[in-house]
Amino acid sequence: MLRKLLSAAAVSSLLVAATLTAARAADMGMPFKAPPPAAPSWTGCYVDGGSGYGLWNQEHTTTTLFGAAVGTTISETDGGRGWLGRLGAGCDYQVAPRWVIGVLGDYDFMDLRGSNYPGEVTGAAPFLPLSATEKETGAWYIGGRVGYLLTPSILTYADAGFTQTRFAAQSETTNQGVAIGFGFPAQTYNGWFIGGGTETSLAGFFPGLPNGLFMRSEYRFSTYQKTDLSEISLATGLPDGNVEHTTPYVQTITTGLVWRFNWAGR
Repeated sequence: MLRKLLSAAAVSSLLVAATLTAARAADMGMPFKAPPPAAPSWTGCYVDGGSGYGLWNQEHTTTTLFGAAVGTTISETDGGRGWLGRLGAGCDYQVAPRWVIGVLGDYDFMDLRGSNYPGEVTGAAPFLPLSATEKETGAWYIGGRVGYLLTPSILTYADAGFTQTRFAAQSETTNQGVAIGFGFPAQTYNGWFIGGGTETSLAGFFPGLPNGLFMRSEYRFSTYQKTDLSEISLATGLPDGNVEHTTPYVQTITTGLVWRFNWAGR
């Protein structure tokens, strides 16, 4: 009987000790694994720069007032292509765990060269066809974008807004390369753009790089208002009566680097 009482007392003592130990551990805080760091926020501002390739198309009609086809309206589609450089800046705001909205402004330095065939011929026999070299020299954009985070460090987005572009003056020549002393003045076009792309944290793939450094790739389509270009004498600047009705479209593909000022360390 005494042995049973001693055994019961020992078990009770062990239970009490275990309870006291558990309570003390709870008061002191048991060691635990720290939670992973919070994903960086995309809220903040940035600057960016890059380069790319561009294509422009131009739909136009011309009604001739002299030459072998007086009064004839001719429709053509011409185009040009070349390289460009882009500088820009913007600000984003992360409105939800995976959604980002922002504003942007960009400027493209362009050298997109092509030919303009207005459908005209020389004013005297043998009535040779005329053409001019046409070059897009620059464009600026201002707009907004909406993005979705595929991962905390990879953003896919669409953007849209207002744009303005500049085409240089044109000097016409015959198909044999002889200048005729006429051409078209430089022209500025207003329009709108829409595009999309991705932006990726480079530090996520190359840990030695700064946390604020990103790579961005984007496709952009711009369309500009229809404009009447008056053909002029290059000597006097006076119009000769021929008018080209033109509508330009521009496509660009660019890749560049983005520096985000407030990107948190990971």
